[in-house]
Amino acid sequence: MIGLDTNVIIRYAMRDDEKQTFLADQLIDGLTPESPGYLSQVILAETWWVLTRRYQLTPAEVSTFIRQLLESSTLISQNPDLTYIALRAVDKQGADFANALAAAISQSDGRSEMMTFDAKAAKRAGMTLLR
Repeated sequence: MIGLDTNVIIRYAMRDDEKQTFLADQLIDGLTPESPGYLSQVILAETWWVLTRRYQLTPAEVSTFIRQLLESSTLISQNPDLTYIALRAVDKQGADFANALAAAISQSDGRSEMMTFDAKAAKRAGMTLLR
């Protein structure tokens, strides 16, 4: 199993650099269930940020793309259940993906709540506002 960096995923998705797209295609298309690629939650959060900020994709578009990555038989993701929880918060409450993922990770690690000064994160990502 090999780890995939954000820039490899971005080239594969956006196809905006001919040489790097070719190399990303070769790598990703060559993965198999027996020899899969690995996506950490950090890489998924970075991918989200790059696609929504740099490429101006909508949260719905990026949510669909992340789900496709999670459902691939040739990719393994770190704690996919927590990523799905974060995606649901994005889809249903308009949460920021990184905030929703952080809250899901914190709760899965046995914390009763995640404290924040960010009112939007408290409302949309399942965090508790510190006042």
